[in-house]
Amino acid sequence: MSNFYEERATMIAARDLQEFVPFGRDHCKHHPNALNLQLRQLQPASELWSSDGAAGLVGSLQEVTIHEKQKESWQLRKGVSEIGEDVDYDEELYVAGNMVIWSKGSKSQALAVYKAFTVDSPVQQALWCDFIISQDKSEKAYSSNEVEKCICILQSSCINMHSIEGKDYIASLPFQVANVWPTKYGLLFERSTSSHEVPPGSPREPLPTMFSMLHPLDEITPLVCKSGSIFGSSRVQYVVDHAMKIVFLNTDPSIVMTYDAVQNVHSVWTLRRVKSEEENVVLKFSEQGGTPQNVATSSSLTAHLRSLSKGDSPVTSPFQNYSSIHSQSRSTSSPSLHSRSPSISNMAALSRAHSPALGVHSFSGVQRFNISSHNQSPKRHSISHSPNSNSNGSFLAPETEPIVPELCIDHLWTETMTNIREKNSQASKVFITSDLCGQKFLCFLVESQLQLRCVKFQESNDKTQLIFGSVTNIPAKDAAPVEKIDTMLVLEGSGNLVLYTGVVRVGKVFIPGLPAPSLTMSNTMPRPSTPLDGVSTPKPLSKLLGSLDEVVLLSPVPELRDSSKLHDSLYNEDCTFQQLGTYIHSIRDPVHNRVTLELSNGSMVRITIPEIATSELVQTCLQAIKCILPKEIAVQMLVKWYNVHSAPGGPSYHSEWNLFVTCLMNMMGYNTDRLAWTRNFDFEGSLSPVIAPKKARPSETGSDDDWEYLLNSDYHQNVESHLLNRSLCLSPSEASQMKDEDFSQNLSLDSSTLLFTHIPAIFFVLHLVYEELKLNTLMGEGICSLVDLLVQLARDLKLGPYVDHYYRDYPTLVRTTGQVCTIDPGQTGFMHHPSFFTSEPPSIYQWVSSCLKGEGMPPYPYLPGICERSKLVVLSIALYILGDEGSVSDESSQYLTRITIAPQKLQVEQEENRFSFRHSTSVSSLAERLVVWMTNVGFTLRDLETLPFGIALPIRDAIYHCREQPASDWPEAVCLLIGRQDLSKQACEGNLPKGKSSVTQVLSSDVPSGTETEEEDDGMNDMNHEVMSLIWSEDLRVQDVRRLLQSAHPVRVNVVQYPELSDHEFIEEKENRLLQLCQRTMALPVGRGMFTLFSYHPVPTEPLPIPKLNLTGRAPPRNTTVDLNSGNIDVPPNMTSWASFHNGVAAGLKIAPASQIDSAWIVYNKPKHAELANEYAGFLMALGLNGHLTKLATLNIHDYLTKGHEMTSIGLLLGVSAAKLGTMDMSITRLLSIHIPALLPPTSTELDVPHNVQVAAVVGIGLVYQGTAHRHTAEVLLAEIGRPPGPEMEYCTDRESYSLAAGLALGMVCLGHGSNLIGMSDLNVPEQLYQYMVGGHRRFQTGMHREKHKSPSYQIKEGDTINVDVTCPGATLALAMIYLKTNNRSIADWLRAPDTMYLLDFVKPEFLLLRTLARCLILWDDILPNSKWVDSNVPQIIRENSISLSEIELPCSEDLNLETLSQAHVYIIAGACLSLGFRFAGSENLSAFNCLHKFAKDFMTYLSAPNASVTGPYNLETCLSVVLLSLAMVMAGSGNLKVLQLCRFLHMKTGGEMNYGFHLAHHMALGLLFLGGGRYSLSTSNSSIAALLCALYPHFPAHSTDNRYHLQALRHLYVLAAEPRLLVPVDVDTNTPCYALLEVTYKIKVKGPRYWELLIDLSKGTQHLKSILSKDGVLYVKLRAGQLSYKEDPMGWQSLLAQTVANRNSEARAFKPETISAFTSDPALLSFADYFCKPTVNMGQKQEILDLFSSVLYECVTQETPEMLPAYIAMDQAIRRLGRREMSETSELWQIKLVLEFFSSRSHQERLQNHPKRGLFMNSEFLPVVKCTIDNTLDQWLQAGGDMCVHAYLSGQPLEESQLSMLACFLVYHSVPAPRHLPPIGLEGSTSFAELLFKFKQLKMPVRALLRLAPLLLGNPQPMVM
Repeated sequence: MSNFYEERATMIAARDLQEFVPFGRDHCKHHPNALNLQLRQLQPASELWSSDGAAGLVGSLQEVTIHEKQKESWQLRKGVSEIGEDVDYDEELYVAGNMVIWSKGSKSQALAVYKAFTVDSPVQQALWCDFIISQDKSEKAYSSNEVEKCICILQSSCINMHSIEGKDYIASLPFQVANVWPTKYGLLFERSTSSHEVPPGSPREPLPTMFSMLHPLDEITPLVCKSGSIFGSSRVQYVVDHAMKIVFLNTDPSIVMTYDAVQNVHSVWTLRRVKSEEENVVLKFSEQGGTPQNVATSSSLTAHLRSLSKGDSPVTSPFQNYSSIHSQSRSTSSPSLHSRSPSISNMAALSRAHSPALGVHSFSGVQRFNISSHNQSPKRHSISHSPNSNSNGSFLAPETEPIVPELCIDHLWTETMTNIREKNSQASKVFITSDLCGQKFLCFLVESQLQLRCVKFQESNDKTQLIFGSVTNIPAKDAAPVEKIDTMLVLEGSGNLVLYTGVVRVGKVFIPGLPAPSLTMSNTMPRPSTPLDGVSTPKPLSKLLGSLDEVVLLSPVPELRDSSKLHDSLYNEDCTFQQLGTYIHSIRDPVHNRVTLELSNGSMVRITIPEIATSELVQTCLQAIKCILPKEIAVQMLVKWYNVHSAPGGPSYHSEWNLFVTCLMNMMGYNTDRLAWTRNFDFEGSLSPVIAPKKARPSETGSDDDWEYLLNSDYHQNVESHLLNRSLCLSPSEASQMKDEDFSQNLSLDSSTLLFTHIPAIFFVLHLVYEELKLNTLMGEGICSLVDLLVQLARDLKLGPYVDHYYRDYPTLVRTTGQVCTIDPGQTGFMHHPSFFTSEPPSIYQWVSSCLKGEGMPPYPYLPGICERSKLVVLSIALYILGDEGSVSDESSQYLTRITIAPQKLQVEQEENRFSFRHSTSVSSLAERLVVWMTNVGFTLRDLETLPFGIALPIRDAIYHCREQPASDWPEAVCLLIGRQDLSKQACEGNLPKGKSSVTQVLSSDVPSGTETEEEDDGMNDMNHEVMSLIWSEDLRVQDVRRLLQSAHPVRVNVVQYPELSDHEFIEEKENRLLQLCQRTMALPVGRGMFTLFSYHPVPTEPLPIPKLNLTGRAPPRNTTVDLNSGNIDVPPNMTSWASFHNGVAAGLKIAPASQIDSAWIVYNKPKHAELANEYAGFLMALGLNGHLTKLATLNIHDYLTKGHEMTSIGLLLGVSAAKLGTMDMSITRLLSIHIPALLPPTSTELDVPHNVQVAAVVGIGLVYQGTAHRHTAEVLLAEIGRPPGPEMEYCTDRESYSLAAGLALGMVCLGHGSNLIGMSDLNVPEQLYQYMVGGHRRFQTGMHREKHKSPSYQIKEGDTINVDVTCPGATLALAMIYLKTNNRSIADWLRAPDTMYLLDFVKPEFLLLRTLARCLILWDDILPNSKWVDSNVPQIIRENSISLSEIELPCSEDLNLETLSQAHVYIIAGACLSLGFRFAGSENLSAFNCLHKFAKDFMTYLSAPNASVTGPYNLETCLSVVLLSLAMVMAGSGNLKVLQLCRFLHMKTGGEMNYGFHLAHHMALGLLFLGGGRYSLSTSNSSIAALLCALYPHFPAHSTDNRYHLQALRHLYVLAAEPRLLVPVDVDTNTPCYALLEVTYKIKVKGPRYWELLIDLSKGTQHLKSILSKDGVLYVKLRAGQLSYKEDPMGWQSLLAQTVANRNSEARAFKPETISAFTSDPALLSFADYFCKPTVNMGQKQEILDLFSSVLYECVTQETPEMLPAYIAMDQAIRRLGRREMSETSELWQIKLVLEFFSSRSHQERLQNHPKRGLFMNSEFLPVVKCTIDNTLDQWLQAGGDMCVHAYLSGQPLEESQLSMLACFLVYHSVPAPRHLPPIGLEGSTSFAELLFKFKQLKMPVRALLRLAPLLLGNPQPMVM
């Protein structure tokens, strides 16, 4: 019976009982299972139906419904959050049939499906696994690298892996898998073994049975095993033993447990990366006799894998190729072909190194296992020869490279062999649990013997291995760990659920509503006779507890005699297990502290095991006590506490503390019923006693006990102390006073209890917890509770100093006299006084105070892991006040003593990591060092706000120092701590705030009112109008640009109908006019692309909006539509194809390079209609230019190219090349070479590549090889410039553009290399180019392509001279680019314009433009921005004879051709202007602007001059366009108005000579002027000049389909020259762009009175600035308090208010609080002003407080220290309270004292001397007043009788109650030493003040305090008040 009684005693009540059904089960029924069309789409249609036709769908549906019961399985795990905060929910992975369902949910939040997967064949297993994405595979990489969280689904022939990011992989399996395990490194496979295992030929080399795969794209490799033998030498080999099965695998620590079926033992191994020496052992190819036979040499291993894959019996062979599973190759076999093929997996996933093992293979590892996987005839290869023939290693064909193993299992422990081992004692369940003291156990359940075996293990001291200890057996039917509370649940054979911690039994678990087996005979048990059945009785708890040692705890819940009682219980009637026959069958799915019980009737319930403690205070105390007790005692103590706490009907949150105190004191030997203050504990903790007993069964008749209970309740005491009570003079009831007298006789402690000997240690750590809580202002309530306990213990231990210490802290709580329990003096010896115990109470306030005063202090004791705040405060004071830099860098023992009983390795490690100071960031001063260190240890602003203000002051002071001038490279956390959110935001993200754009668009783009309804997207809606309206705030030029560049609205066709025109003719007239206007419309998109460059971040779920290209018109007055397609006039064919291409480019260029887009999105944008293909081609090119095309899967690129759509090919080739600029990327080179006949081998078949595509490919080669001076490429391109016309037609048309492209490409390849072209001297590049430029005999074609040009062209007779008209432009520009900026005079002289009439006649005037440009680019440094320099480029003959265009008469001269001269003149000037534009591109150089503007104006006047016809309007227009472009280049991105006016004027000119090309030029100029909405400008780097030469080539197309001289697509290459130049200051609080003063010298500085300073130092490197610019150029700035932004207050007048306040005029006080809004936008300060500073009527007394608050507020706002407002107010409140004598605790006085000491401390004074200009941190007038007021109050108290009280205290006489709190304030404020410290001579002995001073010197008592004490000590009744 006693045993049974004990069973009943310790009951733990489980909570939250719920019926459990796996969520996936229900979801499965509604899941559209077989219609998994997404998966099927990936396979070719032929395979879809090959298997079993339509029956497949039906079949799979039936399959699931029939077999659902047998097949389902599920697993649960603790929810993992992405962000990293702690979440508490379950995740469930449910498998049934072909489905896997992943759901999440918790108590608070309903379960929801997160993902559901359906696969093609039944799922064998599903699991979570994290793969590591890293190139570096060393051990250390594992801690740091990012992981790819995946879900893996195992099918019979392949394994699917789906990552959370949405990538998916399929890996085919070369063998049948029995089991998959997730490990720390990847997946581990166990091969299923069969009877036909060993092939007949070789008995000696068995095949591995375990394999690993570290990433879905990696090989499957065999596992190596390293087993120690008895003699100490270890064997390394593959895991080949079939008897060895894995039963458990754990990731941290990374261990594997296996079971050997032959020997019937379990072993534990550590799983780790293989070491290189082990790799070599297993891969050894040697065949010497010395090698052990079972080392499977790799060659034969591979051969086996191969031979087995075509073994004779296809079904049983473990490696059979899975297409033989199904009789025909069903769709599942496709993974063998595509196992890693990019078509299925996401391309992004291929960014890893493809072949992890050797870096050679791009094909999958499956190949190596079954080379002939698709060869189904086993007869052709006989097996017999394979093992022997390759023994010499020579057989190793390249394809059978060894498979390098990646993981190794290393033997750790094997259980001891016993003779009576049963056959299958394999563990059915294994888990790791730790006990309450952190001791770890590996537990495995052997069901056949009903045992749970627990092995203790721990890390070795050097952390390298695990050491296993002894085995403990616990009888058990089932078990599961409860991680959250370090315990485990064990199901005993009898059906009881018992909780264990480690191997210590805690108690039985009582499940409400589930009858426990032992309860059936409980009728005989005596019932506890309590008046109210339940816990809430006033019967002292310890009566129930008994003496806690014999753990006899009666269950306070009434017994369940029959199930009808259930209805009274709190649970619902519909509980599923009211049948008494049910019992618990097994336990499964433990998560956190929840676990599922399977009942014998098949239903399941989920229960929650209660936590150890819910209130923070109890948790902290338990942790502290646990730290210093020996492990065994700690476990016992925790077990007892847990039993009390978790008993059925346990305590509520509030009363948990009372229960804890009672329990603890009982364990220490107290009799808590006899102790006055514990006796009255109310364990329900509710204020109203009425609620409490409700849970218990109400008794019909009351009893005295009930009344007693009421009187002793907390509620009664609360009422008693209530103010109202005092005023009503209700005297406390008599009963309770009488009670106190009963207890006044002495109580003694029982010394036999568990914790008796440890009382001093426990007391000391609780004291440290108390000091720690004092540093958290939120824990005030907890401190008061703790004080009661500490005082009681301190009195009983006779520790006077401690009692005095508590009295000074809480004078009202600590009565000087109180009930003392005597400790038997004989027993005191048994008490264990630990070494760390000090007789002086450690006080954190006292410690800080001494540091501030500069006195030495002993190290402060702290408990690691518990007193973290104390540690932080101590170290930061040591660093900042004492100036000891070493304090934070090493484990500083001189300031702290660490308290532990045994050094716990783990803790030390964590500590060091947390507090070690890493010098990653630059720090110059102590303040910076402190701030950086604090963030390193994880201290945040929230922590700072909960520190008391006096302690926090030094830290705030340091922060205030740092805030002024922080370094730009500080990490985000530091910037947050010092309150510079501008910097922290800069550190974490830079893109412009996108939230508001939709609102502002509507406001800022003033659409003309008529069109608002059908406002179409003109492609410019996504611009950031906020920024543009700040850049150009005075006018509406941006709207104007939008109007000029929009091509989505119909144009106005204004034609007057003359009377003689017939209607039909008039319509034709209108359409002809529209055709002219359309030339302009089609030219607009290029400019629009420039304007909207990089301005948009696309939404990945929506296609990119591409605006329509609208070529219709509207004719006034009736607004009739005019259309070109009416058939009345001839419209050129394909007119719009290039225009839509440009439109697509413009749309694509909106996408910012920083956007997140991927391959799928690019393909998703593909248009449905064929007519939009050109736009898509442009879109692809744009994606290349902004760098996104690299994300497009190679497969898709080939897909697009094979379509043969010319535009798509052009866009793709140029885009891909631009994206791979200068990389010499091989795969792209191959792609381009296919399109360039010259790069193909001479024997290759002639591919029919469209001419424009060839041109694009040639430029692409130039881009990919830019600046590399690659010899072969240069040679080919040099020859291609002069490629002769071939016999076929296609080599004869548009040869100019091909030659030009080759020239540009050659220039790019050798860009800027000048004369030092390495290894190309034999090519004579410059000479050859010169020849191409001036003409001459064609050289004999060298190289492999001479065959192609044997036969001459049938179209063009060129003879053997070079056709200069074709080759000159390319050669000229090639020379310019090769010698760019080299200032090479000799080459430049070749490019001089000819200076005789005879020679001039030989050169096309157009080419003079190019020559001049080329010459100037070579002589880069000679370019000067003035017109004199421009004219100096014109040869003398032209200058002297050229006509000024304004003259009327033409001078007649016979030998001079005036036309030639004037054309040469204008072209040379245009060339010089263009070079000026290149030289000063993006610089906004004023003289260059003026010079070019003058020439532009001149050309405008020439055009209207009478004799313009001599020069030819076409030539003049060309030159004007060139000059305009140069002007726009110089002013790029500036939006200059004069240039805008020119562009606008030219926009209006249509008709006449104005063709498509000129419009294109003018609008490109307009686009450049507003490049990227003003955020971008042009760069003058070599690469940019090359790109601009391609884009601005000065020969413009004559019509929209003209590509003869220059491929139009190249116009967009300007993007490669654009660079972000705009810094946008964004106010960090409102998230809007604003103005700020920036100073740019070699650093960038945010200056000015209004914003916080910020410095980006470029001398340290420009990386930081570049990254800011690339992310939209956002520079976060933060307004200072008291300032308004420049936009709201441009002149700074509104902030004048702040000036007057800051200067402290007398009328400053008269300011109204309303004005505060003028200088702060902080909502907290505004509402403070609102609620606390606004006067109301008849204020009376309060006026003074209001004034104070107002001035404090002004002080804080103007001095930039709003965070000090709470401190000021707290100080004021404290002083007022002191004045009213209402100080119940002295902590605020302590804080004021610390503040005063800080400001008078030496370190602070020194800082002030070093920085005299710094604003004061706290008002210098406020502190003296505070000091004075406190002094006065305390002096008045002294005179009013306080002196007697002080005297009594010092001489140890009893004090009167009323004076206690003031006395404590006096003692604290004046640091009066405790009586025991006073000089032993006695107080009376001294005669003079001097003598006193001398005696008190070593007590370090301040003189002013001594002055006040002197009268008392010298016997003078009057205190000497100063």
